[in-house]
Amino acid sequence: MSNLKLNTSAETANPRINAADRLGTEPVGKLLLQFSVPAITGMVVNALYNVVDRIFVGRGVNETALGGLALVMPLMTITMAFAMLFGMGSANMISMRLGQQRKQEAENALNHCFWLLIITGLLIMGTGLVLMKPILSLLGAPEGSGALEYAGRYYRIILFGSVFWMLSFGFSHCTRAQGFPRITMFSMFIGAGLNTILDPLFIFFFQWGVEGAAWATIISQCAATLWILSFNLSKKAVIRLRLKTFKPALRIIREIMAFGSSQFLLQFVMSGVQLLYNISMGWYGAVSLGVANGGDIALSGMNIVSSVSMFILMPIFGINQGVQPILGYNYGAKRFDRVLSAYLRAVVAATAICTGGFILVQLIPHALVSLFAPEGSPELLHFTPFAMRIVLLLLPLTGFQIVSANVFVVTGRPKMSILLSMLRQCIVLIPCMLLFGKLWGLSGVIASAPVADGFALVLTGVMIFFEMKKLRASSSP
Repeated sequence: MSNLKLNTSAETANPRINAADRLGTEPVGKLLLQFSVPAITGMVVNALYNVVDRIFVGRGVNETALGGLALVMPLMTITMAFAMLFGMGSANMISMRLGQQRKQEAENALNHCFWLLIITGLLIMGTGLVLMKPILSLLGAPEGSGALEYAGRYYRIILFGSVFWMLSFGFSHCTRAQGFPRITMFSMFIGAGLNTILDPLFIFFFQWGVEGAAWATIISQCAATLWILSFNLSKKAVIRLRLKTFKPALRIIREIMAFGSSQFLLQFVMSGVQLLYNISMGWYGAVSLGVANGGDIALSGMNIVSSVSMFILMPIFGINQGVQPILGYNYGAKRFDRVLSAYLRAVVAATAICTGGFILVQLIPHALVSLFAPEGSPELLHFTPFAMRIVLLLLPLTGFQIVSANVFVVTGRPKMSILLSMLRQCIVLIPCMLLFGKLWGLSGVIASAPVADGFALVLTGVMIFFEMKKLRASSSP
């Protein structure tokens, strides 16, 4: 490890080190733009993995198959949760250690991230393949659902790409934390671009149906993984992946998991909420929509709503990822004035994006639905725009809540971040879904989303007010 012990003058002269050090020297607005635009682009492109699959499946197979993909989403979200646990946890640790000029510890975190992602991906694949039938039986599909068959055919293939998915997504955070957001953006471009090409080829030309969409996703993730790993193995990176010098340490694993626990729990809870949504759609769909396959139609409709929501919110997660290295580095360097400035700018940008998305949802919901199901059933075309408008009613304020909750991770209060994140996704939402569903059926389940958003926004506003007050006091001369 002697080659890692660089003196201060060598680090200053090294352009790889400057890529990280500029987080504490360049203007905050310029940094946020440089880091967030690639991250936003990358996250929007990354959303295409799922959204493009749904668009082509809805158009090339049928709307029932679209419901099948909705059934699988809780399982895929669990995989994403573990990728964020180790990927974002390592990235938070890397950016903070670089800000503290502890480069060797940052590199050790990168090495740990690699093996944690691989081992977890293999475990998810093995567990899913062995327990496929009991897992599918828990997905919440109504009895006799045609969507369940499509879900099994799609997910069985997706499992084989678990390791690639974990590595490409998890390592993208670590690369951005080193000061290379464009490398991460190119990785997502490669994956989503290839997926967009392969989806219509496999679904329309080869007539592979949902299996074609799954194979397109796996191949695309594999290509993205090769790109992101090749960079982290090269001399261009600030810290390099060095498998020969890797020394596992339980202390580092605990630190990584602590840094990533907020996003992990949020994603894990989202999986449970998606499952509850699926069950509720099956229970109340047939009665509320008045047709025999109402459960499948409701599943497909909510899948479209979640796709549109994902596409709007992915830029917000991109802003979060873009601002995270700036917040982490400057907090580690005790530059609290720059932390405050970066946070406020991120909130303004997130609010502007969410407001734009809200306007589209309220004005042209039918056009958005037609992207996925241009020849959908009358019940689907009636239910989905209504659900979209209600579920995203408080969208203009959602960006503030997401960015603010993430601040507490950087300032060393991950439990508060977990609470604020889970408040919207679990603590308030799930009881509202259960209660409102019993009172008002399908409409009640849909109305629970803006109610939960409102509670989360109020508490987040109160907590972030005091947190910003502390930062202002710390930054005063």
